Amino acid sequence: MSTPETTGPHDFIGIGLGPFNLGLACLTEPIGELNGLFLESKPDFEWHSGMFLEGAHLQTPFMSDLVTLADPTSPYSFLNYLKEKGRLYSFYIRENFYPLRTEYNDYCRWAAGKLSSIRFGTTVTGVSYDAESELYAVATDAGQTFRARRIVLGTGTPPYVPESCQGLGGDLIHNSRYLPHKAELQKKRSITLVGSGQSAAEIYYDLLSEIDVHGYRLNWVTRSPRFFPLEYTKLTLEMTSPEYVDYFHALPERTRYRLETEQKGLFKGIDGELVDAIFDLLYQKNLAGPVPTRLLTNAALTSAAYDETTRSYTLGFRQEEQEKDFRLETEGLILATGYRYAVPAFLEPVRDRLRWDSRGRFDVARNYSVDTTGRGVFLQNAGVHTHSITSPDLGMGAYRNAYIIGEMLGSEYYPVEKTIAFQEFAV
Repeated sequence: MSTPETTGPHDFIGIGLGPFNLGLACLTEPIGELNGLFLESKPDFEWHSGMFLEGAHLQTPFMSDLVTLADPTSPYSFLNYLKEKGRLYSFYIRENFYPLRTEYNDYCRWAAGKLSSIRFGTTVTGVSYDAESELYAVATDAGQTFRARRIVLGTGTPPYVPESCQGLGGDLIHNSRYLPHKAELQKKRSITLVGSGQSAAEIYYDLLSEIDVHGYRLNWVTRSPRFFPLEYTKLTLEMTSPEYVDYFHALPERTRYRLETEQKGLFKGIDGELVDAIFDLLYQKNLAGPVPTRLLTNAALTSAAYDETTRSYTLGFRQEEQEKDFRLETEGLILATGYRYAVPAFLEPVRDRLRWDSRGRFDVARNYSVDTTGRGVFLQNAGVHTHSITSPDLGMGAYRNAYIIGEMLGSEYYPVEKTIAFQEFAV
């Protein structure tokens, strides 16, 4: 019988490799005092590949790359990527600060390919803690055990499927899998899209563009009172600042949870230009006669059933302002219902070492730690309830990583701006 391989100890292990932990890998690569390891179950870097629609771009400028806002001189910057790819001047002439989504994914793959600290194709199965050595043991599906003094969780937020649609039959999809299933969807006589964020709007525009070619009926339904544009004014953007994180984190828990709901439009809205483009496309197509499409607001999905015989769905909705119920029949169903964090099962052995709030979610400290010592387990993203809209914001990723690096070293390696906002959030 072979003995499981044990390696380490490392100073830290990053579990999961989205943009935030990849940024941490880039920023820690030149730091000799930090020996880090990153474990990712996928065979290569992949970021929302099911939504690489033609022309789709980030909602944050290129400076919100993996490293620039912490270290503008880093060789892992987006501008250095463009230079190596021979596209720097083309990007300059383009005069658009927002990278294409496919371009950003390729940039991340380029950066990951330069790093020696990443292990792709490695699934973490359990995390335990040895009090005597004060080390975490990270077990993998390959029988390896990696030891480290700290853990940085970067497993991301998986696609969310509403309870009424869980276990439903048929071929419904979450928007994260849209492109691979687009051709099959367009063979159906009707398609219903549920949700109203940026992804939903991109899919609706894409399907509306080709509606007269394929002849389907197209419904777009949202629980929101309207199709909210993303609020992107400069004073609002100051809410992605260290001062606002300090302010928000110090608020009472009940207040933070109320604000979490109220502030969704600040990071889950639709790009304003896309909202206008959808209207213009509807106007254009209606010149030739009524377009078989419906846009419905204030409609909460309450039930869903699938009929194997007709291969169609019956969706129940509640018009919340009128307090009236109605139904829609559809063959195709796309759930643009967002993403929600789920605590990884591999953390169960160390659950008693982690801090939890009154709602059973991580009690994330100001320094992004979630363990009882305040210095052993750090969290990327998944902290909107504690760190507000800065948690999922790509532009704050480098700031958070600089902060975490400072916590791990015990001193500031990358200078962290303390005050950048003109406005005052607290009295």
